[in-house]
Amino acid sequence: MSERRPETPGEVEGTTELFVALGKMIKLLRERAGLLQKEFGQLVGYGTDQVSAVERGVRTPRPEFLSRADEVLDAGGLLRAVIPEVERAMAKTRTRHPEWYRSYAGLEAEAVELHFYASNGVPGLLQTEQHARSVFAKRRPFLAEETIEQRVADRLARQQIFERWPPPSVSYVLEEVVLDRPIGGRLVHADQLRRLLEIGELRNVEIQVMPTSLEEHPNLGGAFNLLTPRKHPQVAYTEAQGHPRLITDSEEVRKIADRYGIMRAIALAPVESRVLIEKKLEGR
Repeated sequence: MSERRPETPGEVEGTTELFVALGKMIKLLRERAGLLQKEFGQLVGYGTDQVSAVERGVRTPRPEFLSRADEVLDAGGLLRAVIPEVERAMAKTRTRHPEWYRSYAGLEAEAVELHFYASNGVPGLLQTEQHARSVFAKRRPFLAEETIEQRVADRLARQQIFERWPPPSVSYVLEEVVLDRPIGGRLVHADQLRRLLEIGELRNVEIQVMPTSLEEHPNLGGAFNLLTPRKHPQVAYTEAQGHPRLITDSEEVRKIADRYGIMRAIALAPVESRVLIEKKLEGR
């Protein structure tokens, strides 16, 4: 039985062509201005991966991005002029996920609080494009190339949650081994560590590292997410060997939240965690 092909944002509503065309336009204007993706990204507040995704039409350009890009690229109002069409397209589109994942994805997109514990790998919302591609390319059983690209696009689309206003309150506890495993090779891993530092600078995000040297640990049962949807009680999400579980029972959620609170208390503080990530980046 073949695996269901996940759709990119906008496919189901037919707006993909708009974002692809707009991405090509932005790329043309950037190259005309003589800017590399990294240089352009620094001017508009986007990372290189984010710029690349916009130019390929797999990431929706936010209105504020278009306004700033219009100014930086001296587009003469060309990019600002399409903002109303982009806003209408954004209202119609929704990120598509494999069938089993949609209930969680919908909750995540509207959450006011998000908390993640990662024991083995970098959480999806923090992954760079190349890191995500490396993860999906090595998945067993193998995925078709087209499916890999769609999964990467899907993952990047989820990351727009960091651009939402008002922003959700987000925290991460990452096991130190997550920082040491060079998924995709040294260069890809170095970019991934830079991405952690970049996201960690956001006012609404705190990233903490759980040192491997600690002699105690309140949760050896695997990774989990805690999220609080708007106007709804907190829920938890776990996944093991491709089997997801959305936990809504209040007592189960309370126990997981309790473990998470203890982990945040004994993990390195955000500032100390940043110093550790920087040291690991320097050692690459």
